[in-house]
Amino acid sequence: MNSGRTVFAQLIEHMPHKEFNKCVGTYRGDRYAKHFSCWDQYLAMAFAQLTYRESLRDIETCLGAVGGKLYHMGFRTSVARSTLADANESRDWRIYADFAQTLIATARRLYAGDAMGVDLEQSLYALDSTTIDLCLTLFPWARFRRRKAAVKLHTLLDLRGNIPTFIRVTDGKVHDVNMLDEIMPEAGAFYVMDRGYVDFQRLFLLTLSSAFFVVRTKSNVLLQRRYSRPVDKSTGVCSDQTVILSSFESASVYPDALRKVSYCDAETNKRLKFLTNNFTLPALTIAQI
Repeated sequence: MNSGRTVFAQLIEHMPHKEFNKCVGTYRGDRYAKHFSCWDQYLAMAFAQLTYRESLRDIETCLGAVGGKLYHMGFRTSVARSTLADANESRDWRIYADFAQTLIATARRLYAGDAMGVDLEQSLYALDSTTIDLCLTLFPWARFRRRKAAVKLHTLLDLRGNIPTFIRVTDGKVHDVNMLDEIMPEAGAFYVMDRGYVDFQRLFLLTLSSAFFVVRTKSNVLLQRRYSRPVDKSTGVCSDQTVILSSFESASVYPDALRKVSYCDAETNKRLKFLTNNFTLPALTIAQI
């Protein structure tokens, strides 16, 4: 119930302030701060995110308009554009990265019992990336093509609650598959990826870690069928096969058998082919994942 406090203050109340102070102390974030602390910086950026502010000037103007309420929102001082810019540039980003991991751990516990739209008890993660275009004049260090600048945002999303568990910003030229080297596989969990992550040496590491993957296969992947299981084609599943990699290079880095599931999407009228190292789930569940 609102007892005279702003909505922003009620939201921030749920943040574990003690854990934030531990992160600040670890990296000595407030070592040279006289007035504008790391907590004030966090509040300013959280306010900007929640209210869709588009620039530092926008943040300054919006907070200045409610200057009389800043104290009740949690701020201990007014927010100047130059002060916020200096804090964003000079303070250790690991403070907020560690605090984000604390919030992620809390959120995952809250969503542990939620359904995902697929009959699966194990954890399910989606790995993908998005390219963010930048102005080459303003960001010459992020050259992506001859006349274009860009960075890539790689995200591992826990689909039980849609919570990001891994985020990495890289140069726009970094290939998506390299992120498989950065992730610590969770035993028993499922990782769903698109064709850009087909690298059998890296996928075999998931298998060795007792993790499962579901990935769309490429047309140039050479497979040899060993066994076909009966399927109910009325569900959209066209085939369910046990296969092995027939090319020497691929088979040398992934010597185990794979499972190939073909599925006909009624909405797009496309035939999708998936590879997985899980042989126990129904073929329809693999396709739904």
